[in-house]
Amino acid sequence: MAVPKKKISKSRRNQRRSHDSLNAATQTECPNCGEIKRPHHVCESCGHYDGREVVEIDSIT
Repeated sequence: MAVPKKKISKSRRNQRRSHDSLNAATQTECPNCGEIKRPHHVCESCGHYDGREVVEIDSIT
């Protein structure tokens, strides 16, 4: 049975886990309506992408 010969210190264990954290999702402002959206995705509020309307959004206002 494999058993570690020496105890792994907290410092070394934490150094190994230093790259396991999650990054916050990037957000940009839609140039058409100014709402926050994910980069390289269609804006959910106005339906524009790359300067043109891709999805028609029915606004109930």
